[in-house]
Amino acid sequence: MKALVTGAAGFIGSHTAQRLQTMGCEVIAIDNFSPYYDPELKKRNASALSEQGIEVQQLDLRLSKLEELLAQEFTHIFHFAAQPGIAATSTFRDYYENNVLATHRLLEGLEAVSQPPYFVNMATSSIYGLEATMTEEEAPNPASWYGVTKLAAEQLVLAYTRRGLLQGTSLRLYSVYGPRERPDKLYTRLIDCGLNKKPFPLFEGSEDHLRSFTYVQDIVDGIVSVLGKEKECNGEVFNLGTEEENSTATGIATVEEILGTNIEVAIQPPRPGDQSRTKANIDKARKILGYNPQTSLKTGLEAQVAWFKAQFM
Repeated sequence: MKALVTGAAGFIGSHTAQRLQTMGCEVIAIDNFSPYYDPELKKRNASALSEQGIEVQQLDLRLSKLEELLAQEFTHIFHFAAQPGIAATSTFRDYYENNVLATHRLLEGLEAVSQPPYFVNMATSSIYGLEATMTEEEAPNPASWYGVTKLAAEQLVLAYTRRGLLQGTSLRLYSVYGPRERPDKLYTRLIDCGLNKKPFPLFEGSEDHLRSFTYVQDIVDGIVSVLGKEKECNGEVFNLGTEEENSTATGIATVEEILGTNIEVAIQPPRPGDQSRTKANIDKARKILGYNPQTSLKTGLEAQVAWFKAQFM
């Protein structure tokens, strides 16, 4: 087995690349080291991969020539590369180019491959809209540019499977946290603020938001569970996340408990398109993939705090 992992220097991509290698897979890793957040953090992830024998090649799916890369006879592609999150600093063009155009260029490049690899696309619960509690069979209602463009990317992949141009599946991930979480995401910011006595910027009303906060290794369990079940997964979509719901307020309190401190909160204007509730319906993933996330929020956050202290303190 030989897999290409795009976005491999990022949060979930780096963990997945490592897991694949431990499973005996030859991993080819690429990332464009986008400045969406400090590229030095991605370089840290890349160094961790390098120590395990996985070298991350700098390559931009939007701009780079892909012929030489895709001529390597991969058996699988795990496609993480994307413009993430809901950020006021990101334009619709940023989301379109990194999520839709980049995915299309990758798929288009595979048309020249005699035996296209199995394509595992990483989608998001943001596809569902302001409340993400639905099954995979229900109609998506994205409310952010991120959700809109990730849905478009997913449909590009599924269109290729419908036309018989390749086999593949799309995985809709729910609120992932854990070691290497991006600095703009909830728990890395909370831990940073708690340890460094800084005010935490809390979007107005978001303390009551409910999330399926899912530990990164539980997500990776679901991602790699596609292996060996490619035929059953072909052309299908799966939700991956925990069924347990926690509010942002509970998340803040849990970090405070682990750190033994109180975190000052600075209220910010609400974010347009932010989700008020996510709850992963994983009946389909449980039935077909045998997916069963187990990590509690406190256990996962203890691991993330330990990582943060080791990396930044």
